[in-house]
Amino acid sequence: MTKNNLYIDIHAIETVPPSNINRDDAGSPKTALYGGAPRSRVSSQAWKKVMRDYFVEHLDENKLGIRTLELVKYIADKIQNIDSSIDDDKSMEMAETVISKLGIKMTTSKSDNVKKHKVLKALFFIGNQQANDLANAAINGVSDKKELAEILKSNPAVDITLFGRMVADDPNLNEDASAQVSHAISTHAVRTEFDFFTATDDFSQSGHSGAGMLGTTEYNSSTLYRYANISGHELLRQLGSKEDTVKAINLFIKAFAKTMPSGKITSFANQTLPQSLVVTIRKDRPVNLVTGFEKPVASNDGYVNESIQRLSNEFDKASKWVDSPEATLSIGMPDSFGNNNNNLDELLDKVSSKLNSLL
Repeated sequence: MTKNNLYIDIHAIETVPPSNINRDDAGSPKTALYGGAPRSRVSSQAWKKVMRDYFVEHLDENKLGIRTLELVKYIADKIQNIDSSIDDDKSMEMAETVISKLGIKMTTSKSDNVKKHKVLKALFFIGNQQANDLANAAINGVSDKKELAEILKSNPAVDITLFGRMVADDPNLNEDASAQVSHAISTHAVRTEFDFFTATDDFSQSGHSGAGMLGTTEYNSSTLYRYANISGHELLRQLGSKEDTVKAINLFIKAFAKTMPSGKITSFANQTLPQSLVVTIRKDRPVNLVTGFEKPVASNDGYVNESIQRLSNEFDKASKWVDSPEATLSIGMPDSFGNNNNNLDELLDKVSSKLNSLL
């Protein structure tokens, strides 16, 4: 640890009505056993996906990445954008050569609807600027692997720096994630229920009785504890700009608060928002407060208020083990918690101000 380390913790309590946000391979809502009780669970991957989608909607394309198997076609399109005199076949050949020099494994596409071409064996996360630079390298005939690899380490997209990139073919092309997102779990025990549904056939013959379709959908309802953190000093190193770093952290907090995974959302319309949000800026280490819910909340009068109080209590308990935070900002917490804000914009303004003085 150095004195320049800076960690941003984000905690939320969010209640969700009957829903199936994140399904397992059998179509059941994901669960976890915690504190000896079955909990509703939403995987970190599910929430990170919609957070990345939020970044796509709110960031300039040049600062974004794309995750794809079609890297050859993506680079080939960039090559033709730079030099329109290069035809389709030549641009694909040039892109394939550059990607091959990087040691990224490819295979032949299996689609019957398009001309056979090379695709990757695993998804690859690449920034828009990095793709443009690789396209230029291909045009200029760059073949040195170290030089090409350096392109993939330079000018990383904001979402790649936050969520990371793993390349099994060559770990040197990896990009460490500066953010972590935990699996959201319910603060209380849950049980899965079944919705039996029927659908009528609007064009059925007169006198026909019975449903046109029968089925069941599994669901549960829960009050979730959600947590994520950002290594602010690492993000600053990756992006190289304090302004960009502060903007990225604020956008991450906003995406964390405003997004909802889309699983079965048309069926259940579970479009909720957090009931409370806490953002803490620390210099020593990040702190997940899920231990406050190891003993499941038990209530016949709703779980939200008790969960918020548990979060407040666990924050106080954790304070005995870690350094005092540089700042704690919240929405919807008890009056005794302090530092409450009226809305998300007000909280984010204060986060920006504090980060600008600390980074």
